[in-house]
Amino acid sequence: MKPSGQRTLQRALISLYHKEGLEETLELLHQHGIEILSTGGTADWIRGQGYPVQEVESLTGFPSILGGRVKTLHPAIFGGILGRRNQPEDIQTLQRMEIPWIDLVLVDLYPFEETMQSGAPEPEVIEKIDIGGIALIRAAAKNFEEVLVIPSRHEVPFLEAILRQRPYTTREERKHMARRAFLRTSLYDNAIYRWLDREDHPDNTGLQGISPESMMPLRYGENPHQKGWFAGHLNEIFEQLGGKELSYNNLLDLDNGLAFLEEFHEPAWVIIKHNNPCGLAVNSNPDIAFEKALKADEKSAFGGIFLSNKPVTIHVAEKLKDFFFEAVSAPDFEPEAYALLRKKSQRILLRHKAFQRPRLQVRSALHGFLIQERDHVPLRQEEGRVVTQKHPDPGQWQDLMMAWKVVRHTRSNAIVLVREGQMIGVGTGHTSRIDALHHALAKAREAGLNVQGAVLASEAFFPFPDSVERAAAAGVQAIIQPGGSVRDQDSVEACDRLGLAMVFTGFRHFKH
Repeated sequence: MKPSGQRTLQRALISLYHKEGLEETLELLHQHGIEILSTGGTADWIRGQGYPVQEVESLTGFPSILGGRVKTLHPAIFGGILGRRNQPEDIQTLQRMEIPWIDLVLVDLYPFEETMQSGAPEPEVIEKIDIGGIALIRAAAKNFEEVLVIPSRHEVPFLEAILRQRPYTTREERKHMARRAFLRTSLYDNAIYRWLDREDHPDNTGLQGISPESMMPLRYGENPHQKGWFAGHLNEIFEQLGGKELSYNNLLDLDNGLAFLEEFHEPAWVIIKHNNPCGLAVNSNPDIAFEKALKADEKSAFGGIFLSNKPVTIHVAEKLKDFFFEAVSAPDFEPEAYALLRKKSQRILLRHKAFQRPRLQVRSALHGFLIQERDHVPLRQEEGRVVTQKHPDPGQWQDLMMAWKVVRHTRSNAIVLVREGQMIGVGTGHTSRIDALHHALAKAREAGLNVQGAVLASEAFFPFPDSVERAAAAGVQAIIQPGGSVRDQDSVEACDRLGLAMVFTGFRHFKH
């Protein structure tokens, strides 16, 4: 007896535009004795491969009409897909109407996207809008408790992997493919929407999945001559307590600032300017954390975004009341602090909420989108591998962990210097790592901060002895970096010669 949730595949409905490369699928279905239903052209192809097939028309008693526009849209087909095996009424209905159960739906849609991109005339593009195939996919995906859906020829390897082992599916497999199916139909429908919308909104052709109605206008884009919009739900993240409207640049800086804050449980302040951290500190006293963050680069903090993971105190508000800033964001404001800061009506005051970041990051590129998993690999101290003779002492370990949290959110090439819970220097966005180091050291000197005893973090390989020598000469005592370069030993030997500790994390954190 099969465990609950397993469903034997007895009958498959196959409707394919592209049929190449599916010969093994047919053979596997045949080996397991799975009956095949299919539409005209696909049925002819299956029969030509030497396998038995029942045409849809023989089941529905209705021929394909309107030049193939209507083939599978019939209760005898959709009843077999949508019927629930655990519902007596469904079972009786299908038995009375002699409708067979369908356990597998394999569909490859008309190539609308390819036809649209080819520049084909409008009537030809319209004929490639699939109707029956989309309906089959959605029906099978909806009834994933009973039916396995394969919504594209690109998903066929998933089916073949199952059939090589067994003639039945699990609930997890069916639910997984249901998700994939609704992703396929949503992208397909969105491509149709963008094509139909191209004349009314020609500038939106690259905004897949975003309707003009959902775009919130911003003051402007990165520059005043550029229009800007935000598509999303800001009210799930911020409550604006005062100030002017948020701008495109404000939102980028706030997003980056919150990413830094999410790394810390202890009280922290971070100051963001042009999407770079110019001040960051942690301390059990949030007022001290603020002062140390501002001290790191007060000049660059002018016009910046200030964020904290603790409520804004009157002490901080007193420091900020005559300081020019774009926005302050915190979980809350002490009443006196809020009253003081809101006296200048243009200052943006935000109360940020707890929220879950999406697993995927999306950015536009080349008239399309780049999609990747969010870079979230937390590091515990015991996971760091000391590769030098000298080991970090407890205070250095604490600073190393902080520096690593900061550098992985800093634009490459990046170097971060930390001393006693304060980021004292940062080099960000440089084309060479030694230049990033020079910049970080110069920032520390300019702020009058002591580098002696500081630690250094590099978000990527730190393989050459010259960088180690320059850092040691300035007073750096410990370095944390990914490791993994063929020249690692050069920097390790330099650390041993100069009496520095070095820790490898095993993870690179490029950010562009």
